[in-house]
Amino acid sequence: MTDHHRPTWLPGLPMRLPMKVSMALAGVLFLALVIINNLLQTAAAPQGMISFQLAGSAEQAHSIIRSWSDGRLGLAYTALWLDFAFIVSYLATLLQLTRHFTRDRPGIRERRIARGVRVVFVLAALADVAENLVLLNNVNPATDALSLAAAILALLKYTGLILGVAGLVIIRAARRHPLQPAG
Repeated sequence: MTDHHRPTWLPGLPMRLPMKVSMALAGVLFLALVIINNLLQTAAAPQGMISFQLAGSAEQAHSIIRSWSDGRLGLAYTALWLDFAFIVSYLATLLQLTRHFTRDRPGIRERRIARGVRVVFVLAALADVAENLVLLNNVNPATDALSLAAAILALLKYTGLILGVAGLVIIRAARRHPLQPAG
């Protein structure tokens, strides 16, 4: 029998089935969104849907929508609707991963950071939902207000996800055992 060594950054406890399912679903949905995003890349939208998310003006949004008029606009709608399922799956994965990473962390500081990380992940997901709703309404006709709102919400989403992942790194880097009292 071979002895498998777990990486030191993973807790010693195995992942539970709901976490494995949500990770697999998030991975499949992410892959589908990446494929659709690659199909949406045009000269006006070099990063596909991401270009549309970050278009800060109606002029930019119109330019991107016109570049998708050859049948790709349906793909853009598909990506936006599919993203709602992705939001649910990535949020479930990140919340379960946060719980998983704190299972062997009894400290108050780690629990407080984990609570903050969960709040940040939920806020990022809510910003993502709001962004999708704004983008769905910004297709016909695109307006400056909706384009700017979508860009701000996208930046809030990305910032929240980055901060949340940074919090997970802090949780995992926290000391495993309390300091020994001097004496």
